[in-house]
Amino acid sequence: MHAKLETTKLKAGDTLLIEVEETRKFELVKSKDFVFVSDVGLQDFRKHKIIPALLILFGVVLTAALNIFPIVVSAVAGCVLLVLTGCINLEEAYDAIEWKVIFLLAGVITLGVALEATGAAALLSTLMISIIGPLGPVALVSAFFLLSSLLTGAMSNNATAALLAPIAIVAAGSMGVDAKPFLMAVTFAASASFMTPVGYQTNLMIYEPGHFKFRDFLKVGTPLNILFWILGTIFIPYFWSF
Repeated sequence: MHAKLETTKLKAGDTLLIEVEETRKFELVKSKDFVFVSDVGLQDFRKHKIIPALLILFGVVLTAALNIFPIVVSAVAGCVLLVLTGCINLEEAYDAIEWKVIFLLAGVITLGVALEATGAAALLSTLMISIIGPLGPVALVSAFFLLSSLLTGAMSNNATAALLAPIAIVAAGSMGVDAKPFLMAVTFAASASFMTPVGYQTNLMIYEPGHFKFRDFLKVGTPLNILFWILGTIFIPYFWSF
């Protein structure tokens, strides 16, 4: 069909082949409703803005690394400078925001608050101490690693570490051993969560741009988490003795 398309009723499965002008193609690239069957060409780069962009990036990393400003302040300031210097425009900055990740974080934060406020996480930790404690400190280190890894998959890693660290210290004191191995188990497990997109910040950073699904993290991340759990159980007591 090449005529009267504006009055033709489309049915399920119909496909439209559309030819667009060169100036419109980059708008359609951003839409998930269109699939390009021919080469859309290379994006036009603002090569004269390479130096300002690199300087701003370097400044953000440097000020954060030297603890001149918190990383959040440095990153936000860098974004503002990118817009002010014309490296990107406001529309591009807005389009770069991954709203799915924003709402996902909002749900995870409330879940973490609920687990902590209701005492569910503390109850789980207390039960673990009473059940695993008699098996010895190595078994308890392994249990703390596993629990931290699982909780980090639902809560943020910071919330998990803040919640379990005091419990780990109390557990070590009740057993009369050094608390450092328990704290290291919580630290490593909270920073090495691969099973969910919310397990760690970098997981979220690639979640939307990579078009990943939740099950992708489960398939690849679960074996990794199990591997790290085994390695942590073996090497943490070796390097940090009780």
